[in-house]
Amino acid sequence: QVQFVESGGGMVQPGGSLRLSCSSTLSGFNTYTMAWYRQPPGKERDFVARVTSNSVVKTYADSVKGRFTISRDNTQSTVYLQMDSVSPEDAGVYYCNQYPARSRAWGRGTQVTVFS
Repeated sequence: QVQFVESGGGMVQPGGSLRLSCSSTLSGFNTYTMAWYRQPPGKERDFVARVTSNSVVKTYADSVKGRFTISRDNTQSTVYLQMDSVSPEDAGVYYCNQYPARSRAWGRGTQVTVFS
């Protein structure tokens, strides 16, 4: 069974930075587009960013463009999300998964809390 294990969340002030990591047991990790998603409190889970298998193409939601950076290390089967200039609207639980998402592979996510 595929597992995604997210880490790196925590509490951050507006304007601050966090770096999220996601390790995977996905066989053939280096052949899949990977993505980050987030679920704000009381809302649906939404797409944040994705990166192609060879890291050539990176796509971002408009709300995070220019502030977040997705990257991956295929040798470690890990995908990262660098979050800069964090705003209160970025709070929520962050998940990684394939893109499109594998419905039965969601991990527990990592919580990002933005406080003043």
